[in-house]
Amino acid sequence: MKNMPKVAVVILNWNGRFFLEKFLPSVYNSTYPNIEFILGDNASTDDSVSYVAENYPSIKIICNATNLGFAGGYNEILKQVEADYYVLLNSDVEVTPNWIEPVIEYLETEPGMVAAQPKIIAMHQKGFFEHAGAAGGFIDLYGYPFCRGRMMHVVEKDNGQYNDNCEVFWATGAALFIHSDAWKAADGFDADFFAHMEEIDLCWRLKRMGHRIGYVAQSTIYHVGGGTLNTSNPQKTYLNFRNNLVMVQKNTHLALGFWIIFVRLWLDLFAAIKFLIDGKPRDAWAISRAHQFFFLHLFKNAAKRKGYPGKGNLTGFYKRSVIWGFYVNKIRKFANLKVENFK
Repeated sequence: MKNMPKVAVVILNWNGRFFLEKFLPSVYNSTYPNIEFILGDNASTDDSVSYVAENYPSIKIICNATNLGFAGGYNEILKQVEADYYVLLNSDVEVTPNWIEPVIEYLETEPGMVAAQPKIIAMHQKGFFEHAGAAGGFIDLYGYPFCRGRMMHVVEKDNGQYNDNCEVFWATGAALFIHSDAWKAADGFDADFFAHMEEIDLCWRLKRMGHRIGYVAQSTIYHVGGGTLNTSNPQKTYLNFRNNLVMVQKNTHLALGFWIIFVRLWLDLFAAIKFLIDGKPRDAWAISRAHQFFFLHLFKNAAKRKGYPGKGNLTGFYKRSVIWGFYVNKIRKFANLKVENFK
């Protein structure tokens, strides 16, 4: 690239001293020439901010007065950041050399591409994809997200099977590269999500605006995953089920959305029963709470639905049920899904 766009790598922190001390050095040593590092803090009560200030004085620190969550936190921080591209990077991420250049080059050369992610490998199981993003995100008929390299809870070993750059439906928030103009045009994250699935909601809106989302295999990062909120935490269950229902309502046509939500209520009921059978009553109650929230805020979230010109871009949309494929047809790998069932 002759003209190097300015890139702002923005890490949102909340009591993350341990992760910053462990992983910030790899990020700080990035070789991209036109770069700014920013720590956005969500009202941490540990010494993570003072640690960065003392050890990395060139990193700009922007503090929120309260903990606004992942979604609201980034919205407020990025209002104060000027760059051509934002890189929203989790604090529990280790990057590899030259991880920025291939993604920026891809975004600069692919028409209509406004956001992308690198390959996401599990930190504690290197050689396998990581759950949150893997090799690019997709979505099924009923709003369930999945990835190349991750079907439901099953992740694949990285054998180079997804070493091709491609267009996807959504890019992970663990390492989200996004053009600042696209971020602003889409109004960033939905702050009401607080955390979980806000990046899928944002990518869906961008695609409805006609933009494209990509995956770049030449860039690799290692992600701990669940660093701030444990994977078995009922609060995570609540946020995932709640935000997914709201996301479907916001981004589908009224009639289709009504049908999807109707089906989802039954599928979620089965999920709650499964949690009860597995001895996890708090997770089952979390699903009930998610449904209660959804219906109590039905009209508020309906008002967030926005129409965009044109038909949008549905590349990466799977026209079947990934749940049915996984549990009934025993499909455990993305490559086993039929190409003709994708838009």
